[in-house]
Amino acid sequence: MPVNASMSVLGVERYDSRLDTVLLADSVLEKVCTGALWSEGPVWLEKEQTLLWSDIPNNRILSWNEKQGMSVWRQPANFSNGHYFDLEGNLLHCSHGGRCIMKTDLATNEVTILVDRYLGKRLNSPNDLVVKSDGAIWFTDPPYGILSDVEGYQAESEQTGNYVYRFDPVTEDLQAVCMTMEEPNGLAFSPDEQLLYIADTSAALRKDGSGNHHIMVFDVVNGQELENGRVFATVNPGLSDGFRVDHNGWVYTSSADSVQVYHHDGTLLGKIMVPETVSNCTFARDNHFEQGMTLYVTASTSIYRIRLNTEIAKK
Repeated sequence: MPVNASMSVLGVERYDSRLDTVLLADSVLEKVCTGALWSEGPVWLEKEQTLLWSDIPNNRILSWNEKQGMSVWRQPANFSNGHYFDLEGNLLHCSHGGRCIMKTDLATNEVTILVDRYLGKRLNSPNDLVVKSDGAIWFTDPPYGILSDVEGYQAESEQTGNYVYRFDPVTEDLQAVCMTMEEPNGLAFSPDEQLLYIADTSAALRKDGSGNHHIMVFDVVNGQELENGRVFATVNPGLSDGFRVDHNGWVYTSSADSVQVYHHDGTLLGKIMVPETVSNCTFARDNHFEQGMTLYVTASTSIYRIRLNTEIAKK
């Protein structure tokens, strides 16, 4: 067990026997490190066997691996949130502070702004992103980074809504592909990229019980457009802030008490209980283990992991 790690006793709640197919004998939640204020945007660097994630209010990106433990990877980090790799292996960041999508060349550490405006006006605060097999960057743009100075810089929105965008890094064309959601947040493609799942977390800051805490799913048409949006799952308690999809098409999503696991038919299969509020998760090919994949979980102040009998969806 790595230094500072501890085992969780909360366990797994099973609601459907299909969940057993992804559980191993050693599928036990493990706390690997702590010390952030609000952890988000996990991404796994396979070559380095290192996890990076955002500590948004502290304006830094943190790093953890078995050998070195936790350290600061970048500070200041322009209030980065979600991360993803492009097809060339560059690390992409959703920057609340810059109200943009940034790219870091990991070989040179050079940082480039890819896109920060739609129709000549500044984006709100890009939150999460995914890269499709054609290289296009799909990202959400809710207002969370401009509502105050806690996770960005307070400012008025220049857009008429909170949209989901598709950015082509070759042509630099930016299209709003969904303009009907209140506050789009996490997103992920199905393994065949025929579906796009998008969380709506408009209930996050409302005190009156209104707003959404569900995941929508859309048909991807011609690889570039979205149609037929419908509710895939309503997450309780808490929010589907961020999530990942495995090779089965199962959705592993954040919530207030766990990582909730949904079959692609929308059935809640079970919960991986977590002792802190979960914000996001990511799969990793972690060489520390001999079998399966590791699901790393960002949860409030800490990072957790659990070994599962599954694979990530291939591009």
